[in-house]
Amino acid sequence: MRVDKYLKVSRILKRRTISKELADNDRILVNGKVAKPSKEVNPGDTITVLYGNRFMTVKVNAVANQIKKNEANAMYEVIEEGIRNA
Repeated sequence: MRVDKYLKVSRILKRRTISKELADNDRILVNGKVAKPSKEVNPGDTITVLYGNRFMTVKVNAVANQIKKNEANAMYEVIEEGIRNA
């Protein structure tokens, strides 16, 4: 699954357009490398999202095209999140 779609389906980000913009601006990393919106993600990958001065690193547990809202958090495990220092 594309990283921009994964972030939307898993509800890490609200809209796919936001995840696409972040990826276009080198603000999404997959396994420590800058990712384009079309980068494929698989279970076991780590995704880091840099949003404003905040960041979040998650481990992909599952990939699904559709999932219920209350089950979306099972798609990933938060490894680290916080505020970046300037």
